[in-house]
Amino acid sequence: MKITERQEKILDRIIRDYVRLAQPISSELLEKKHDFGICPATIRIELQKLTDKGFLQQPHTSAGRVPTDKGYRFFVDKLLKEKSPIQKKDQDFEKIFERENEDIFKFADHLVRTLAEASSSFSFLHILDEDLSWKEGWGEVLKQPEFEERDFIAEFNKLLEQFEENVDDLKLDSEMKVFIGSEIPFSRIQGFSMMVQKCRLPRGEKGVLSILGPKRMAYDRNINLMNSIIKLLE
Repeated sequence: MKITERQEKILDRIIRDYVRLAQPISSELLEKKHDFGICPATIRIELQKLTDKGFLQQPHTSAGRVPTDKGYRFFVDKLLKEKSPIQKKDQDFEKIFERENEDIFKFADHLVRTLAEASSSFSFLHILDEDLSWKEGWGEVLKQPEFEERDFIAEFNKLLEQFEENVDDLKLDSEMKVFIGSEIPFSRIQGFSMMVQKCRLPRGEKGVLSILGPKRMAYDRNINLMNSIIKLLE
């Protein structure tokens, strides 16, 4: 279902504000923070249209809106299509590759640790040749407000187990895959997203590099981080 250019702009701002604030975004907040060139009543009408089309939802306890899986998908597809130039403002990954002469265990450990810190998410590297995995990031994801609920922690832990069990079976090509909520092929747990990318490590080992976290993640930053690493590996 298509949306107008104005609705696209409003959806973009809602998602970015929601990622930053971790709270439903109201029409009043949009009016104060952004100049859409339209009156408050029109903003409310556009929000309702985006909700009716399935890009936003309105929690029962709040007058604000949050993105749906469909809304996130529209946002992510646009990011992937734009193919923004590689930037390294969050972390200079070149420092890791200065250590590429280290054994694969140390290199993998440095890589996932740095990616977890830079993305504020959980990072995962699986080396297909060795059938070995490195995981890092519990300290990062536990800082996210979603993880204040114990059930959320248990579900994320279950998702990690499912991912490790199924990573060999993921059908990946040369492009990054972003699975959002219900799109995750091997799980019915829907509160999370993951970015998955095939890679080849410095000594030729085939691997799968991933970022996992709540659906409310900084997709633009994390896509850029993944692209930075893949570019350096090439």
